[in-house]
Parts: sequence; structure tokens; C-alpha cells
Amino acid sequence: MKFLYLAVAGTALLALAACAPSTAPASGGGDEKTGTLRVWLYDEPNRAPKDKVVNEAIKEFTAAHAGVEVEVTYVPTTPARHEKFKGAFNDPASSPDVAEYGNTDLAEYAAAGGFADLTADLRGQDMTPDLLQSAAVDGKQYGLPWFIGVRALYYRTDVFDELGLEPPASIAELTESARTIREKKPDLYGIAVGGEYTFGALPFIWDAGGDITALDSAESRAGVKAYTDLMKDDICPPQACVSLTGGKTVELFASGKAAMGIIGNFNRSAVDAGAAAGKYAVVPLPGAADGSIAPAFAGGNNLGVLKNAGHRTLAVDFVKLLGGKTYQTKMYEAMGNLPTLTGARDELAAEDPFMKPFLDTVAKGTRFVPIDPAWVKIDNGKVIPTMLQKVATGQSTVDAATSEAAAAVKTAFGRS
Repeated sequence: MKFLYLAVAGTALLALAACAPSTAPASGGGDEKTGTLRVWLYDEPNRAPKDKVVNEAIKEFTAAHAGVEVEVTYVPTTPARHEKFKGAFNDPASSPDVAEYGNTDLAEYAAAGGFADLTADLRGQDMTPDLLQSAAVDGKQYGLPWFIGVRALYYRTDVFDELGLEPPASIAELTESARTIREKKPDLYGIAVGGEYTFGALPFIWDAGGDITALDSAESRAGVKAYTDLMKDDICPPQACVSLTGGKTVELFASGKAAMGIIGNFNRSAVDAGAAAGKYAVVPLPGAADGSIAPAFAGGNNLGVLKNAGHRTLAVDFVKLLGGKTYQTKMYEAMGNLPTLTGARDELAAEDPFMKPFLDTVAKGTRFVPIDPAWVKIDNGKVIPTMLQKVATGQSTVDAATSEAAAAVKTAFGRS
């Protein structure tokens, strides 16, 4: 019994299709009990810790399944992944048995008919219904949620202590603290926020009562204003911050150039590898009301079985093993990935106080993007970043930019 590792080069594939494949997936699935189980997993900037955990799971799996090898291909998370998955949906010869995929891609892939319905296979999971729904469409389970990605507010404890500041308990306090820090320490951004950081901005919109599908509502406009008000010269200068992505905001905080950042649990290792290590703490991102928590985007990845899988039973078994409590815990320890299984989270929370602000955020309720193939058009069309950037740079008013974005969202959904 052996296992193989392959790496897929990050060279450009075809451009992202604007919608789900128009042709139905070819039918080439089977249920062979021996041979090579092919697995696609997402590549990572620092893949070694993930690779180690996957290696352990494969050793356990092959030890329990005679005559089986596991071949892992690491797939870049660039937009080209959509075309790679589309090819697998339509060509059994290129299809893996198991694949990791982002939960924001779920609607597109479900509409394409590329993943197997695992509803019967995954009954009884130790998971809250809302998390299970992040891998479901129309009541059908198309994967096992593998980890949750939730963002909270990281802040520099040394800076806050020096300036006599308390962790912000509202958006107003956050804004004022960021302004004070920038004034007292002009070498720091008060908070790193980005014009291309969709999942940093959405909590502000959701907290105000707005939504992606109603960006021109008064509530959404209030949320957009609250977020873009942070991209000012006296907090995070627009000339530098409008182009920041979520990843770039993490880099700024980790390198010690920002006093606060809206950062994920999954970014812990990156922060600990930088100048901010040992000098930060985390609290939930506050909402407008004092003491409230803004709704966070519940990101994360799922493990699914392709409809074209040639080893369906083995594929389901591997998903259950790699997505089970033991390896969810190992993935948290290796990567900071927040487990979806309640038991795993509870045990880790008792051992690691770092998890508390993220679990508190989850407990208050999370939000998700529309479970519809239209989201891919909205996301890849940079509808929300364009809106934020136009406001932050003064190219448009909040009303004009949100009206334009709302029209683009309606077009993506095929509405007049």
C-alpha cells in the first residue's frame, strides 16, 4: 500500500466561465473497491503543515483498505479552479473521486451537477444545522463541511496599553480608536481595511441590516459608509488602502504596520510569524450597538465526492476520515482551521483561549453569500470592491456607488 502526491502548477487555465456548464456532466461513476483513489485538495501558501496532516490520514486510510493507493493533487485556488472542476464534471477520465472546494462555489457546482448527493451518507454528523447547510442546496448534502473561516478583530495590545485604549465595543469606538492611533503613531495605520476586502466589508453591511441583494437600501448604504469611513487619511489612507485584499490586510497587521485588522482564525500562524507576534489579542468585530457583535461571513471549505467518482464507497470513507474529529483537530493545530464538528470545537476551546472570540462570533449568528451561481459573477466581477473603492476615493457618492452595484447584482441574477 502506498500513497502518491502530485502538485498542479499554478499556470493560467481558461478564464472563469460566467455561469455553470451548459452541458450535463458525463456519467462515468463507479464503485471500485481497489486501485487509486484520486483526491484534489486546495494548495496553500505554506502547504507543509497541511501536507503532514493529510499524509497521516492517508497512512491510516490505506492501512485499513488493502489494495488501495491515494493520489493527492494540490489545486491552486485561483479563479481557474472553476474551469478545472468543470472539466472534471464533464470528463470522467479527468475526474477525482474526492475534492475540497470552497463553500462559496457550492451553488455553481451543484447547478453543474458535478458532485454526488451525500445526504444519506452523512446523516448524524455532530454539526449545527446552519453549518451543514453551507454544503447543501435544495435539501441535498453535497459535501461535508471541513472547516469554518470566521473573522474577528485583532488588535495590538502594546499600542492599546501605551495609549490607554480599551478594545472597541462598537463601530464608533473602533473608528475613534483607529483615528487616535493614527494621530499618535503616524507610522501605523489605525486599522488595516481594504477596498478589495469583500469579507471585511460585509459584516458592516449586515450589521446595519443591509444585504448583498439590496445594496441600494438605506441599511446597506449605512454599512458601506461605516466601512469606507475607515479608508481615510487619518485612519487608513485611501491611496494605499483601496487596493488592499484580505491577504494584504493580514500582512500589514502581521508585519507591525497596522494597529488593528479584521482577520480570520485561519490567519493565526501568519500573524504569529510576523512582528506582531506576542503583542496582539482578539475580540469579536463589534457592531454599531454598544457591546454587539457584527455578523461574520461563515467561510470555509467542504469535502465532496464527485458524481464521476470511480470509487464511490472509498471516497465517502475517505471524506469521513479526513473530515472527522481526529483530523479536524489536527488541521486546527496545523493550520488554525476552525472545526465544524461541535465536539472538536468544544474540546479545543477548553484548551485554547484564542478560539473564544471566534466561537462567540459564531454563537451570535453568521451570514453567507447567496447560494446561487450568480454569486460567482458578482464575486469575480468585483462588484462589491468596485463599489467600495469608488466611495473611498471620492469617485462616487455612497448613493451612486451602491445604486450601480445593486444594478450589477440584479443583472447577475438575471433580474431586470
